Amino acid sequence: MAAKKLNIKPLSNRILVKRLEEDLQKTAGGIIVPDTAKEKPQRGKVMAVGPGRMTEEGKRVAVEVKVGDEVLFGKWSGSEITVDAEEYLFMKDEDVLAVL
Repeated sequence: MAAKKLNIKPLSNRILVKRLEEDLQKTAGGIIVPDTAKEKPQRGKVMAVGPGRMTEEGKRVAVEVKVGDEVLFGKWSGSEITVDAEEYLFMKDEDVLAVL
């Protein structure tokens, strides 16, 4: 199945990220964690990138990540949106902690 194209273009230094599901079914002690108690993953794939922010001098500073990068982000980063029954996060590029 081919990846569908999103008709979303982030503005400024914002990026669109799709969370990558992590398979954390059991704790270290073997306790099974129900879906409702699981934390949302802090890892995702960049789906769209804005053109970058403008400085006071009128120069554009490009975003450091690109579409397809796997990134780590903070626990409370971004705003959740739903498009075509898929959940995504809109966040500023500075919310990204690392590229994997």
